[in-house]
Amino acid sequence: MNQRPGNQLFDAYFTARDMREVFCDQGRVQAMLDFEAALARAEARVGLIPQTAVASIEAACRAEHYDFATLGEAIATAGNSAIPLIKALGKQIAKNNAEAERYVHLGATSQDVMDTGLVLQLRRALELIEADLAQLGETLATQARRYVATPMAGRTWLQHATPVTLGMKIAGWLGAVTRSRQRLLELKPRLLVLQFGGASGTLAALGEQAMPIAEALAADLQLTLPEQPWHTQRDRLVEFGAVLGLIAGSLGKLGRDISLLMQTEAGEVFEPSAPGKGGSSTMPHKRNPVGAAVLIGAATRVPGLLSTLFSAMPQEHERSLGLWHAEWETLPEICCLVSGSLQQALLVADGLEVDADRMTRNLDLTQGLVLAEAVSIVLAQRVGRDTAHHLLEQCCKRAVAEQRHLRAVLGDEPQVTAELSDAELDHLLDPAHYLGQAHTWVERAVAEHFALIA
Repeated sequence: MNQRPGNQLFDAYFTARDMREVFCDQGRVQAMLDFEAALARAEARVGLIPQTAVASIEAACRAEHYDFATLGEAIATAGNSAIPLIKALGKQIAKNNAEAERYVHLGATSQDVMDTGLVLQLRRALELIEADLAQLGETLATQARRYVATPMAGRTWLQHATPVTLGMKIAGWLGAVTRSRQRLLELKPRLLVLQFGGASGTLAALGEQAMPIAEALAADLQLTLPEQPWHTQRDRLVEFGAVLGLIAGSLGKLGRDISLLMQTEAGEVFEPSAPGKGGSSTMPHKRNPVGAAVLIGAATRVPGLLSTLFSAMPQEHERSLGLWHAEWETLPEICCLVSGSLQQALLVADGLEVDADRMTRNLDLTQGLVLAEAVSIVLAQRVGRDTAHHLLEQCCKRAVAEQRHLRAVLGDEPQVTAELSDAELDHLLDPAHYLGQAHTWVERAVAEHFALIA
C-alpha cells in the first residue's frame, strides 16, 4: 500500500506533501549522501584521492540502497545518523570497488555530513516556502484591490470601532507576507553555506589541500564557503527558524481574523466551501473554519519549537553534547508546520467568500455610533473639542438608552443642528465617507508586493 512520506495521520492537514518529502527519512539520508558524493568529487579534483574512486562512491550515494529501519536502530547506539550511514556507505562501495572504500568521508566529521545535509534540505524547503509566499502575496494583492472600497466595521478590543474596508484588512495580511519574503531573501547568504571543518573545525587532516577541497566542495554543492566552520555557532539556523516563526505568526493572524469574521454573530467573510469541509460529526448546519484552525494551530506550536532552537544556542566548545541533538527534529518540524499553514492560507485567500450586505448591516448594529467620531471631529472645528466631545458623548448615551439611531438623536439636538445641516449629518453618518486612507494603504501594500517581484 502506498503511503505518504512520514506516514503520520495528521500530515495531510498540517504539512504540505512536498515539504514532508524534503524531511522524510529518504530526504534526510539522500542529503547526507549528496555531501559524501560531492566530497569525493572535490577531493579527486585536487588530487587527494584517485579519480577512479569517484564513480564507485557516487553510485553508492543513493538513498534507496539503505534500510532506514536498520539505520534508525544503529543511531540509538552511535549517537548520530552519520556514523552508521557512513559505515553502511563504505560496505556498499566495497561490494564493487574495495579500493574506493578507503577514500569515502576522508577528512570530514559526522557533523559536517549532517549539517551540510540539513542545509541542502533547507535550501529546498526555502524554495517551497518562497514559492508559496509569492503565490499567497499575489492572491492577497488581488483580493485587497477587489475589496478596497468594501466598508466593514473596524474592531478594537473585539468591539466595533470606526469603519475600515475589507481591502485594507487584507492589505495588512499582504504587508506581513511581503516583509517575510524580504527577510528570507536577506538571510539566504547567511543560511546557505557549507559546513566542513573535520574533527575540531581545523581541517588538519587534509593538510595544505584543506582550503582547495573546501572551495571545490562548496562550489560542487552550490553553497557559499563561510569564513570558518560553524559546528557550535548556530545563529544561521536559528535566524531561519525565527523568520519561519514570524511567518507562522503572521499566518496565524490571518487565520484568527477569518475565524472571527466567520462567527455566526459576524458572518461577513468565509473560507471557501467544499463537500465535507468544515462539517460537524453531529450538527449538520455547522461550517467550521478548518483552514484557519491550521493557521492558528501552527502559530501556536511553532514558538515552542523555536524556543528549543534558541535554548540550544550556547553549545559547548567545538562540538555540543545534547544541544545539537535537540535541533535535529526541531527545525524540520517548524518547516513542515509552516508549509502546512501556507497551503491552507493559499486555499483560504483564493476562495474567500464575502457577504458585503452583512458587513453593511453589521456596521449599523450600533445605529450610527461607530461614526460618532466623524461627527465629533467636524463639530469640534465649530464649537471646540471639549464641547463637541461632551455633546456627542451625551447624544450617544441617549441613543443607546432610547434605542434610537444616532442620526435621529443628533437631528433633535439644537446644539448640533445649529452647526450641522441635515445634508452634512447624512454625509457624516455614511460609512463610505469615513474610510480615511484605506484606499491608500491598499495601494501601498500592493505596490510593495510588486516591487519585490521586480
